[in-house]
Amino acid sequence: MPEADSGPSRRWSVVAALGVTQIVSWGSVYYAFAVVMGQVARDLSIDSPTVVGAYCVALLISGLVAAPVGRVIDRHGARFPMAIGSLLAAVLLAAFSQVTATWALYAAWAGLGFAMGLVLYEPAFASLALVFRQGLREAITVLTLAGGLASTVFWPLTQWLESSFGWRDAMLVLAAINLVVCVPLHAIFLPREGRSSLEPRGAADDRAGRAKLLADWHFRALAIAFTLNMLAFSGITLHLLAMLVSKGFTPEKAAFLGALVGPMQVAGRIVEFGFAHRATPSRVGAIALFAFPAAMLVLAFAGAVDWVIVVFAAIYGASNGVMTIVRGTVPAEIWGRDGYGALTGLMATPVLIARAVGPFFAAWLLTAMGGYVPMTLALAAIGLAAWAAFAAAVHVNRR
Repeated sequence: MPEADSGPSRRWSVVAALGVTQIVSWGSVYYAFAVVMGQVARDLSIDSPTVVGAYCVALLISGLVAAPVGRVIDRHGARFPMAIGSLLAAVLLAAFSQVTATWALYAAWAGLGFAMGLVLYEPAFASLALVFRQGLREAITVLTLAGGLASTVFWPLTQWLESSFGWRDAMLVLAAINLVVCVPLHAIFLPREGRSSLEPRGAADDRAGRAKLLADWHFRALAIAFTLNMLAFSGITLHLLAMLVSKGFTPEKAAFLGALVGPMQVAGRIVEFGFAHRATPSRVGAIALFAFPAAMLVLAFAGAVDWVIVVFAAIYGASNGVMTIVRGTVPAEIWGRDGYGALTGLMATPVLIARAVGPFFAAWLLTAMGGYVPMTLALAAIGLAAWAAFAAAVHVNRR
């Protein structure tokens, strides 16, 4: 394919363009909601769980469309799907800014879930796989370093916009950023063609291949590992600040300590980049997955001691930061890069659904187990099960 055969400057221009659009897409569509959801609830006279439910619907839909979007990018290129995704994000953020009823809120976020499936990491990784025959792991790592800045940029930006102009106008500004930044970058820089018919078939290219993968215990074990890890991670994220307050920290200090997780995600990705030529993705994945239950144990038994929470944030943040790369690279390590979008899209579907379900699952655990410590220990056990499933999946490299 022409894009894959182009020079390094062309390939890395794709990474640069996606780096910018990932900051905007994650920041405006995924992270900004947390800033405005309180105002949305008050404006629509509905409770917070109802507002959060609309966001969770979006996450569920983004998971359901992951596999077909990956196949479309494999076959037809990334330019059109991702440009359309950014256009939809702009239109639907604008529509969200005008909602006055609960049904309209859910309709807007259902559409934004579809847009997420077209513009976030999974389609971006599939785009990179079209242009990088070699160096895909390094390209994915660089892209996630950029994406890690999304909350750093867009949480304060959205907060300033909301406090200055109100949440509705803030959403209009974010819609405009998607329109004038992401749509042109996707339309100009991303590969316009899919895989050549002369290239080897991918493991998930057709229905028979996908059925064979789903029957492969290596694939199932890897999907279980990634899904359990995401279930536990997304579950603890929602409850982290409240748990720190329950340990005796002030809300302000809890927010400060919790904010350390983001920079630690980026730090973990930088370390992974430094070891990219010394350790395979599967080995890095085993370390990252084991780090999660270790972090949960530190959190469960930590008192109101600042440095212990800093240790937790470092382990927890680095683990999640590296896992984003692992989910994008280990399937290619085992089954090859051909048909990457279809392969990773199929793998991502249960993972992204778990991301939506995790907060509700953790809330159920909190109620059922009667406290934050037993809830955290249960999540540590789930994380340990994820590590065990991953170890089984990668024990034999079936590339």
